[in-house]
Amino acid sequence: MYALFEEAGKFQTGRILSEAESSAQIELESGKRVKVKAAHLLLKFEKPSPADLMRDAQALSATIELDLAWEFAPEDEFGFADLAREYFSAQATLTEQTAALLRLFDAPHYFRRAGKGRFKKASAEVIAQALAGIEKKKQIQAQIESWAAELGQGACPAPIQTQLYKILFRPDKNAPEYKAVVEAARATQTAPLALLQKAGAITSAYQFHWQRFLFDNFPKGTNFPALQAPNIADELPLANVQAYSIDDSHTTEIDDALSVQGLGTGTVTLGIHIAAPALALKPGDAIDQLGRNRLSTVYMPGYKITMLPDDVVQTYTLQEGRDCPAVSLYATFDEATLALQNTETRVERVPIAANLRHDQLDAIVTEAWLNDASFTHAAGTVEPAMPRTELAFLFRLAQHLKAQREVVRGKPENFNRPDYNFRLVGNNGATPTGNEQVHISIRQRGAPLDLMVAEAMILANSTWGNWMAELGVPGIYRSQASLLPGVKVRMGTKALPHAGIGVPSYAWSTSPLRRYTDLVNQWQIIACAKHGSTAALAAPFKPKDAELFSIISAFDGAYGAYNAYQNGMERFWTLQYLKQNNITELSATVFKAFPGQPPMARADDLPLVLPVFGGGDLPRGAHVQLRLSEIDDISLDISGHLLHLLEADAPSSAEEAEMTDDEDDSAAGPIALAMDVNEATTSEVNAA
Repeated sequence: MYALFEEAGKFQTGRILSEAESSAQIELESGKRVKVKAAHLLLKFEKPSPADLMRDAQALSATIELDLAWEFAPEDEFGFADLAREYFSAQATLTEQTAALLRLFDAPHYFRRAGKGRFKKASAEVIAQALAGIEKKKQIQAQIESWAAELGQGACPAPIQTQLYKILFRPDKNAPEYKAVVEAARATQTAPLALLQKAGAITSAYQFHWQRFLFDNFPKGTNFPALQAPNIADELPLANVQAYSIDDSHTTEIDDALSVQGLGTGTVTLGIHIAAPALALKPGDAIDQLGRNRLSTVYMPGYKITMLPDDVVQTYTLQEGRDCPAVSLYATFDEATLALQNTETRVERVPIAANLRHDQLDAIVTEAWLNDASFTHAAGTVEPAMPRTELAFLFRLAQHLKAQREVVRGKPENFNRPDYNFRLVGNNGATPTGNEQVHISIRQRGAPLDLMVAEAMILANSTWGNWMAELGVPGIYRSQASLLPGVKVRMGTKALPHAGIGVPSYAWSTSPLRRYTDLVNQWQIIACAKHGSTAALAAPFKPKDAELFSIISAFDGAYGAYNAYQNGMERFWTLQYLKQNNITELSATVFKAFPGQPPMARADDLPLVLPVFGGGDLPRGAHVQLRLSEIDDISLDISGHLLHLLEADAPSSAEEAEMTDDEDDSAAGPIALAMDVNEATTSEVNAA
């Protein structure tokens, strides 16, 4: 005796070995023995054999017309044998009954299951909807197959072109566009990104990186709504100073300026003047919401996306020739010893005498020119508008402040690596196309003007951070517990030491037009300046305010993404520079070496990090000549092959520390895809 039974949604047959009231012991054709509940037994038979029965029943099942079967089926619940007798004949054979069972089971849109071997026919409306859905799925599958075929032939369908970045970086795996790429990639044994490149979906490497960044960070675009910058309601006193800003020529968000008073009197006052949008903007207003959504200005070679609308920036920027609202920190020093005697914060209007520019003055404002009053430049050299005596004092003070921080730091700051400036010829601030000629120039870290500004901003950020803490006013701080490897800079609301800078606390406050954290801190600092010991009651953000933690979390994510994109675009333009100048070899210095992995090297004269192949176990500090590989503009990938060793002197301990503490190789590897490829194929000081 044989039996046909249902188990886990499948029909099986076998020989009945024994049978009880509630179950039966059945031996399958494979020899396996199973225990089957009596309720799961659908048919018992002696002939034909189970294999013949299933073969004949499956063939007959395919001939059953579902529409006709639905017409013949009883209105009430019925069994498969009932339908067989209605459809075939009153004496339906075992094969016909089994064929009816298989057909009913495979047509849930016509007949819903009501139990083991029991069914009830669906309404005409449900059937119509189900058939429409089935037809739609067929059409979608046909479309997927058509798109996949086009991709395999090297053409990109328009819908996939439109969904390109979503497919690659944030895919909907149920979308037909995604499925078409997966199917084509599997069929051609090609990685999705390479497949789309070959199909012409990516026409511009620059646009690929740019549109991907916008997709991830600015899905609604970068335009601002039309908003009017509010006026400052307070009547502000006019400061009796002449202040000078020091920035690069492309800077439009001029946040800070410096002034010097009292030279020759024995007591000198340094004024650090910060643009004060917080005097007009209020937490929660429309412009504040724009800043909070963006959190920072995004920088890249040749272009930037500002945190605030340009009209707003120009209202509060420290533009030369204007009396600009500012939050000023006045720090008084002994002129001879440079000992700090007093600090005072004022909210006022500050006359901006001139906007000085690094790139125009670095070659003029040199150490020799500052330290030797008799030193003169060639005839015709245009000297800076800020008096030489004031610049000389600022430089002397900056060196002193730096030396004091280095004592706390426990080691000197090394400026042995330069900063690089990128200029795209003919760009003029418009969104780059990626085809511009790029010029890369060097600005050595620690140049006099750079040092003056950096030390003044560190002094302001540290002083205001300490002051807010003393008054019990919360702020947003950056801290670092130690300089040990792996100890990162963290953001929080507590005034904790920053070991990397060498200060007891550090609150970003000097760039309120460019960083949202600085705008938040400026609101708190203004409350301190206006209310003194009761500032905690008047400040917009209170102790343990959840809003502050929310801002910190959002800022960390956005700032990291923006910096990663800036690094990536600097790498992109560096690779373009190599191609435009036909550079096939360069010298570099190894800064990272691990056993079994290619060492990483940093180019001597370009902002480029790359792996070195063919060099074996090169030590850190090895100076090498490399032959460059082919450049991949999409993955930003390049490598070097060792030609010969230039020198192999071990780096000093200070240099070695710099190598490990200030790595900038985040853009050295290929870009990451959210798309599952396997599914288709097999230094804080500078920030200050």
